[in-house]
Amino acid sequence: MNRVPSETTVAVLMGGWSAERDVSLSSGKACTAALTRAGFMAVPVDVHRDTIVSVLQEMKPDVAFNALHGKWGEDGCCAAILETLQIPYTHSGVLASSLAMHKEKSKAIFRAAGVPVADSMLVPLEEVASSHPMEPPYVVKPVAEGSSVGVHIVLETANGPARAVLDEREIFGTHAMVERFIAGKELTCAVIGDTALGVIDIVSKSSSWYDYTAKYAPGGSQHILPAEIPAEVYRECQDIALLAHRALGCRGVSRADFRYDAEGTGELILLEVNTQPGMTGTSLVPELAAHAGKSYEALVTWMVNDASVDR
Repeated sequence: MNRVPSETTVAVLMGGWSAERDVSLSSGKACTAALTRAGFMAVPVDVHRDTIVSVLQEMKPDVAFNALHGKWGEDGCCAAILETLQIPYTHSGVLASSLAMHKEKSKAIFRAAGVPVADSMLVPLEEVASSHPMEPPYVVKPVAEGSSVGVHIVLETANGPARAVLDEREIFGTHAMVERFIAGKELTCAVIGDTALGVIDIVSKSSSWYDYTAKYAPGGSQHILPAEIPAEVYRECQDIALLAHRALGCRGVSRADFRYDAEGTGELILLEVNTQPGMTGTSLVPELAAHAGKSYEALVTWMVNDASVDR
């Protein structure tokens, strides 16, 4: 539906209490500013678990713009609150958000849809720290986190397993996901509605891979758009991003992340789908939208107009 901006109050949900709170605050502030420029009555809401329901009940917004990242905001919990309160909201619904956030469960969906993913397993944290769960190189990551939080790459030259995970139990929980390492380029493609946008080749400037600093620090990475890859690989990224979006039942905006071994096996592997992509000044989705001719203001306006319940 096309909402009249001057008559539409948008609660921009940001912050939260996950490991990605700071990123969410940056996304939320940027979205609030863009929505205000677009004419909406945008109200920033720093989400706290003991007050969010009462705040929303008192505010009675026309739309909730979900700019939360990480657990509780991105995994379907926030969507469930908004469904219960019957407040139209942006991004994916409860089930799609929950599935996408759990990397191992989403892989089962992707495999069934014919999407190429890396071999992986869930391993108790103590076993990850005591011995190699698989032949290096491999990646150790939390099964339900984003923004590269808690990720460890164990190369062939490693002296031993990822013992540091024992100091990160709060992030990992009882198990970690151990995944075959895929060498090559870091690619990403966004989906808006039912359309796949362009493909970005992400070149990290701060480390050997696209870590937290590379994602969010100014100058932390170089974004090559359009990615300088073979045309058939470019199209395959777009096709897979849209297929994965549909397979999970995503709504609104999502972003699919890939590894492409251009100089080795040539394989293109889907790493994950993000149902709450970053919207900061260095984020990928606004850049992809701009490349497709959609300004930041037009992007957030589309997202507000797409908002609904029963997603």
